[in-house]
Amino acid sequence: MDRPSLQKQLLAALAIVALASNRLIQLQMENAIQTSPNVPRLAASHYLNSAPLIWSFLNGSLQKTVELIDAVPARCSEMLRAGEVEGALVPVIEYQRLSGIRLVPEVCVGSKGSVRSVVLVTRKDDLKDVHSVALDESSRTSATLLKIIFREFLNSEPDWITSRPNVETMLSETDAALIIGDPAMTFSRDDLRIFDMASLWRQFTGLGFVFAMWAVRESEAGKLAHIDFNAARDEGLREMDTIISHHETRIPLPHQELKAYLTENIRFQIDEDLEQGLKAYFELAWKHGLIPESKKLEFLRPSARTPA
Repeated sequence: MDRPSLQKQLLAALAIVALASNRLIQLQMENAIQTSPNVPRLAASHYLNSAPLIWSFLNGSLQKTVELIDAVPARCSEMLRAGEVEGALVPVIEYQRLSGIRLVPEVCVGSKGSVRSVVLVTRKDDLKDVHSVALDESSRTSATLLKIIFREFLNSEPDWITSRPNVETMLSETDAALIIGDPAMTFSRDDLRIFDMASLWRQFTGLGFVFAMWAVRESEAGKLAHIDFNAARDEGLREMDTIISHHETRIPLPHQELKAYLTENIRFQIDEDLEQGLKAYFELAWKHGLIPESKKLEFLRPSARTPA
């Protein structure tokens, strides 16, 4: 058989594979849409640091118990506010800005030292020389944290702009850039000074920091009563290597480095240190006019999952 004929057959075979792949994706989407109206809807980002909290809902024993919607953190809070979902993994600052919600106890995305995936990037050696900052548009908690650090601890107020998360573009317009999530772990560090946000918080307060928690609408608490978020987290942590193998196809870092990130940099369970850090963060956010009030922490009961 001549070369042109072989090429035609190869192209035809590739076209069939593409059609089959597209059909499979379509069927998966249709299956996700055709969820029972009684199944609660949850929103969460698919960042690596949230993967252990959602793996069970996507692939484990709690699969099909919820409809899980992928969204960046800021969008998750917007969906919860609008009633598009019954619960969401939200930036913790949104607890103070949303009404009628409770936090799921014990489960979080936090850090007690270097978090790695929430960083301020600059070419300045000293933060006091930073006079303008570009904030990652998908950030809420980290943007508020950065403003607290400048106002409370550096006695400074840079100009703030919101931008898409592209370090080169952001630094062409401002002195520094706040980047969160997976993109914060993979950009080139050449000639840049990197300030880890959780490390800065620990340096100034001596406390750990909570970035995100599950929040649910009080009016929908009964619909979520059977969802065990703690068990989902524990199952995800047991499947750490599987999760990393999935994410390393799109995060160009070695397997062991990703594992160290999830086991050493991130904390998924709230303890006294993290809870005190959360309370201090809310108090400082209120002090500096970044939230309308500092509501006390109100959780769902761990067992019955009914409002406390």
